[in-house]
Amino acid sequence: MQTETDWITTPITAGLLRGALDLERTEHGVRPHRLPARARAQCADGQLAMAEAQPSGVRLVFRTGATAIELDALRTKTAYQGAPPRPDGVYDLLVDGRLAGQESVTGGNVLLVDMTAGTAQTRPGPVGTVRFAGLPAGDKDVEIWLPYNETTELVALRTDAPVAPAPDRGRKVWLHHGSSISHGSDAASPTTTWPALAASLGGAELINLGLGGSALLDPFTARAMRDTPADLISVKIGINLVNTDLMRLRAFTPAVHGFLDTIREGHPTAPLLVVSPVLCPIHEDTPGPSAPDFSNLGEGRLRFKAAGDPAERAAGKLTLNIIREALSGLVEQRSADDPNLYYLDGRSLYGERDFAELPLPDQLHPDAATHRRMGDRFAAFAFAPDGPFTADRAS
Repeated sequence: MQTETDWITTPITAGLLRGALDLERTEHGVRPHRLPARARAQCADGQLAMAEAQPSGVRLVFRTGATAIELDALRTKTAYQGAPPRPDGVYDLLVDGRLAGQESVTGGNVLLVDMTAGTAQTRPGPVGTVRFAGLPAGDKDVEIWLPYNETTELVALRTDAPVAPAPDRGRKVWLHHGSSISHGSDAASPTTTWPALAASLGGAELINLGLGGSALLDPFTARAMRDTPADLISVKIGINLVNTDLMRLRAFTPAVHGFLDTIREGHPTAPLLVVSPVLCPIHEDTPGPSAPDFSNLGEGRLRFKAAGDPAERAAGKLTLNIIREALSGLVEQRSADDPNLYYLDGRSLYGERDFAELPLPDQLHPDAATHRRMGDRFAAFAFAPDGPFTADRAS
C-alpha cells in the first residue's frame, strides 16, 4: 500500500549553493547568478544577462539521509524562430560524488528569439518539479547540478529527511572564466561540461564563469574574479572577441593586461592559467563577426559562418591565430615577474586532428564527446604532478 511522503521543506539559501556569486530573491523563489549585482548593473547587454543567469556549474549541496528529493523550479528556456526545439536542460543528481539520477523540469517560460528580425519575446509558463526517489538510506552528500542552458529560479526543496549543510571537504576552489564552450554549450549535462569534468578529475571545487557570448575582457568580470575567493584560476580568452568583432589588436593586448592585473589585485600568487582558443576553422585566419547561416535551419541545426574579410587583418582585426600569438607573447613577458602565470594553447585541448574526428556541429561549438575529451586533457595538463594546479605550486 502506497503511503504519502512526509515532506520536509528546507529554505534555499546561499549556504546550500556552490558555484553562484549572488542569489536574487524573485516572486517565485531565488535566482542564482554567476556575476554579482554590481557587475550586472554595469552592463545592459541582454546576451550577458541571459548567460550569467544560466547556472552553469551551480549546484545545491547538502548532507541528508533522505531517500526522496523534490525540487520545484521555474525555468526560462531559449528557442529560435524557425529552428527545431532545443533539448531540455538536465538536472544531475550526485550521491557521494557519483551520478545517481538525471531529470528535466517541465513547464516554465520560453524566450523566443527571432535572429532574422533581431527580436525576442518571453512566453510565460508554470513552475515544474524534478523528483529523485529510491536513494540509498543513510547519511550522504547530495549534489543537484542545475542545467547550464536554462535560466533557473529555485522555488522549493523538499526531502523526506532533514537537510544539513555539507561539510567542507578541503578541496581547492578553481575559478574559471571563458566563452560558451566553457559555459557548456552542447554538453550532455551540467556535470559533463569540460570544466565540470576537469574539476572532478582534479578534485577541485568549480566556480564556472564561462559566459556564453560574453567572454569579452569586461572590467566588471575581472573585478568579480578579483573579489571571489579561489585557489586556482584560469581564463580562456579569444573566440568571443572574434565572434563580436569587438576590438582590434591595438586594444586587445592592453585589455588582457588590464584584465590580468585586476585578477592579480585579489590573487597575487595563485596559479593563473591563460588558455587561448581551441581550433575553430572558420575563424582561424578570417576575422569576425560570426553570423548565423540560415541556409541550414531546415536540417535541424543553426550553423554559423565567418562574416569578416581576411584582408582586414592588416588593419588590426582579430583572428584566432592572431590572438594566440598575442597571448603567448604576453604571458611570456609577464611571467618574468609572475612565476605563477602559465599559458596553454587551446588547440592542445581541441585541434586539427580532433576536428577531423569530431567536427564542430554548428562550426563554433563542440559536441558532448568533445567536452569529455577537453575535460580529460585539461585535467591531465593542469592537475598533473608538474602541472600549474598541483598542490605544491597551488599552496
